[in-house]
Amino acid sequence: MMGSLCNRLSLFLDGELAPIDEENFRHHLARCDPCASGLHEAMQLELLGFQTLGDPRALAQEEEDALETWMPPGAAAARDAAGVPASGRAPWRWARWAPGAVGALAAAIVLVLVFKSAGREVQQEVWLAKASSRLIEARVAYGRADGHRPYAPLRAGPGAPSTAPVLPLRALADLEDRGDLHGIAAAYLVRGDLRQASDFLHRLPPSADRDNDLAIIALEQGRPEEALALLDGVLRQAPEHAQAQWNRALVLREMGLTLLAAEAFDAVVTRGEPGWSEEARIRATALRHQTQARGRAWKGARAAVRDLMVDPRARLPLEEAKRFPGIVRLAFYDAVRAAPSREGALRLLPLADVLDGVQGGAVLRDYVLRVSARDFGRRAPLAADYAKLVRGELASPAPFLEALRRSGEDDLYLGGLINQMAASRHLEDFTRLAREAEDPWVSLLAERELAGAEERAGAWWKAEARLRAAVGACQGKGLSYRCATLKKRLSDLYLALNRPAEAFEQAWSGWLASRELEEWELEQQFLQELAHIARYRLEVTSARAYLRESLARTPDLCEQRTYVHRNLAYLSWLEFDAQEARRELELAQACGRPLGLPGALLLSYLARFGADSQDADLLRRTLSELRRSQPSPGKLAQLSFAEGQFVLEHDRATGLELLRGAIQQAEALADDVDARKTRMGAYNVLAHEAGRMGDAGQALALMGAALQVDVPARCVLGVAVDYERSVVALRGAGGELLGHFDASRAQPLGREASGLVPPSLQAALGDCERVDVLALPPVHGLRGLLPPDLAWSYRVGRPAGAARGAAAGSGTHLVVNAVEAPAALGLPRLLPLAPPLGGDSQRIELSGMQATPARVLAAMVQASEVEIHAHGAFSPEMSDASLVVLAPEPDGRYALSAAQVRALKLERAPLVLLATCSAARATPFLHESFSLPVAFIEAGASTVLASTVEIPDSAGRFFEAVRERIRSGAPAAQALRDERRTWLEAHPAADWVHGILLFE
Repeated sequence: MMGSLCNRLSLFLDGELAPIDEENFRHHLARCDPCASGLHEAMQLELLGFQTLGDPRALAQEEEDALETWMPPGAAAARDAAGVPASGRAPWRWARWAPGAVGALAAAIVLVLVFKSAGREVQQEVWLAKASSRLIEARVAYGRADGHRPYAPLRAGPGAPSTAPVLPLRALADLEDRGDLHGIAAAYLVRGDLRQASDFLHRLPPSADRDNDLAIIALEQGRPEEALALLDGVLRQAPEHAQAQWNRALVLREMGLTLLAAEAFDAVVTRGEPGWSEEARIRATALRHQTQARGRAWKGARAAVRDLMVDPRARLPLEEAKRFPGIVRLAFYDAVRAAPSREGALRLLPLADVLDGVQGGAVLRDYVLRVSARDFGRRAPLAADYAKLVRGELASPAPFLEALRRSGEDDLYLGGLINQMAASRHLEDFTRLAREAEDPWVSLLAERELAGAEERAGAWWKAEARLRAAVGACQGKGLSYRCATLKKRLSDLYLALNRPAEAFEQAWSGWLASRELEEWELEQQFLQELAHIARYRLEVTSARAYLRESLARTPDLCEQRTYVHRNLAYLSWLEFDAQEARRELELAQACGRPLGLPGALLLSYLARFGADSQDADLLRRTLSELRRSQPSPGKLAQLSFAEGQFVLEHDRATGLELLRGAIQQAEALADDVDARKTRMGAYNVLAHEAGRMGDAGQALALMGAALQVDVPARCVLGVAVDYERSVVALRGAGGELLGHFDASRAQPLGREASGLVPPSLQAALGDCERVDVLALPPVHGLRGLLPPDLAWSYRVGRPAGAARGAAAGSGTHLVVNAVEAPAALGLPRLLPLAPPLGGDSQRIELSGMQATPARVLAAMVQASEVEIHAHGAFSPEMSDASLVVLAPEPDGRYALSAAQVRALKLERAPLVLLATCSAARATPFLHESFSLPVAFIEAGASTVLASTVEIPDSAGRFFEAVRERIRSGAPAAQALRDERRTWLEAHPAADWVHGILLFE
């Protein structure tokens, strides 16, 4: 073993080892005399090689300078004491040719010299416990690394070498000998070396301490929502976990949830820990003071501009206009419209000039001058009534709007339409007036209204294009408020289209912008938007945090309390806590406000645990209020579903009729996301009801109908999960029916489905050559549903109108490999595949910089086989399904997404092999399966092989071997099972092969 490690010396010197191998070799180097000698000889040879290229003294000086840069404190003196001559070291070709490896390599070399020449005396502390300050803000869950010191972060710029004290490799080697991997991870973590810390933490078994430290890494790498979920998990296991309490406060602060962060720091204060409690007290006080001060300042600015509508002689909020140009400009227009006279309008010129100064130009000054030139003998009475309209004091707004339309005072009519939210009812007038105003603020508002009209007409793609163009054209601080509201509108559209990743992108950008603008009310809107998106993606921890922060900021508003508590109730239901859901629902009713659609749906689910006449009355009132609000057809279908599910628990026949009616309503609205949610939800409830009644055949038929696939007469398994309920139904090898119903689930599904199918039912499938699995979301696409000795695949239905390819085998064999991924991603290069031994005349390859998304998409259309060997990525912020990392287009785009694939028409019904990490992962939507494999099937593919987990480079050979079995005539499910067996015989530890799934 020692000899094999020594053989890696040259790879180490050239910076060609993988990160974990590089670190392991560094530990080995600290203890191996032959390697230390080999290192010295290699350095001598490097010097001799470079002496022919330049002045040896100059080269030696270059080497001396480079070495001194990376040498830890005291190392120079130790080196000199050991008698190592300066001329005896290499001229550091790594510093010239491999700058990414120079820091780690140089530090290792210096330390080896120190150890060998100075008796291996280690002067540097492993966990920096005696340092005067700490380098990271978080608390590491390793006792000797958790002492309190003032926080003093490193100030090195991007690309600069770390100035953290270098790790003593002898001490690390001893820690590894003792198996103290957490101690090694902590040593790296306190120095901010996240990569090395992560490597060692992932080698530890799950624990609260490990998850705490993984949360630190997630936070430092810009994934605060993931960090929050980890830390909340730690605190559920160990409520008094000191480090997790502190780190949770940091995460909440990073997310902008400053009042929650202050509360979290308060919890640390109560612990009374020396140093930590005092720092927490200071942080909590500062966060609370800063947040509340911002709120007071914004509310003061809003009050100042509102005063102008009450008293035309009120103070002009000039300073407020500089700090809060959005809210002031919003009210400025009304102040000009309500001006009672020419002098009253001209009095607003200084305010117009300040706002114009923020944005640039003279749009508002010109507007004031135009209004001041109007005939106030005719305008003044209309302006007075307009002021009453804005203050809510006008008894009959509709006749007044008509009077404004006929008056010729176009700006008053425009303002009236905006104030009464009547632009959509008078869209032609509104857009004409907005264009004539020649004011970008008003023009952007018109684009928002036009997009709304397009969405209502079903032309969502036009609405999306319009809003994206408006956001792109929105420039300047003076328009930042309007830009943020456009992002909110675009986020709403993406949620309606079931595209939460894109919704999150817009909402997060708008949230950051509103915080920078200090627009308190906009911040509230984006907090609720982010909560809605997180709930949609079943990210309960983040959703709850956003909601509680929004309530902490406006605790006295009844509408806010109703909204927050009804959504918190739904989140508790998602966590299978019916009692807490009931409690939150009671709080939501305290103000007597409508509970909305989430409340209606929650009442229908809670009916499973019993419902009384008060629940029935509350649901009836809620549904009546919603129906009076003229909901969309898709929303109407959801209301029918909620009513049917509630009634089902006490009047089965009526409930079934209502649910079937909801399905009929939904199926007439194929492109409506609310309708799709209703359809799948109703089928799920009906299938579980059939299972509860012991009718396995009906349950199986309903699952087939839900997925739009024919149910085979034998060797078929149906599985569905609906919160606390699960149903399994199957037909065995002889067509016999078996079923299982369970209503005792106590936690959400994870990323595995093991345990859903009871062993007795698994055994009933043992005689099947292969098994078709009909799984409703969110079960569809999870690994572990059936044991590995069964040949099985997920069946994927195609919606009406989806692509259906021609016969397979008549097209090209597309192979994408050796992709040149964007350098900025820092991904390791994947080796090219070996060409097929027997040749393949139909084979075409896209590799290197040629493997761009556009070229790959175009080449897939006529392919009968598609193989993609590339890096994969799953990021809920970027996409709701996994992405394939390809070579960048000229505009920088590099990702192949499920949405792009779904839009294709694959003509040759290809076999698709996705040899990328986690290609089958997706956001666990409750109403539909959305993943790369499903997208390929919907685009026309016949069979897709993909992984739910990370896979090694060698996985390419596994995928190719499965392909060869299929080419030889084996059914795909059997080919996968048999190759898995073969692979595990040769590689017993290759657990990743169990994560390779088949979709047909």
